[in-house]
Amino acid sequence: MKRHDAREKAVQVLFQLDNTIDLTLQEAIGHVLEEEESDLFFEQLVHGVTENQQEIDDQLTKNLENWSLGRLPKIERTILRMAVYELQYMQDAPSRVVLNEAIELCKTFGDEKSSKFVNGVLSKFTEQ
Repeated sequence: MKRHDAREKAVQVLFQLDNTIDLTLQEAIGHVLEEEESDLFFEQLVHGVTENQQEIDDQLTKNLENWSLGRLPKIERTILRMAVYELQYMQDAPSRVVLNEAIELCKTFGDEKSSKFVNGVLSKFTEQ
């Protein structure tokens, strides 16, 4: 699985889990992957974001201007969480690649405004 595909599938899993209490992580992964093989990078993203979500949310809250995390559209919140996880916890991809991937994910799953918003928030993490 290519990294871009792993990111797309991870966003889909994390999106399903956001505010859903009756779905387990493994069920969400099963829905997204269906018969496809999992991949180490995909697993790192999904498990890493879910295990560190409170810390990630705290960091996001500090960097949101005139927004609360709960008011963000679900897709932007999901993409931001995953990108912050990559930037803060993984450090195996250059920050510009993580930003570009997040913007592309917004274009795929969101709209033009969401990509600009996500870019603005994530740029604060790369300046730190």
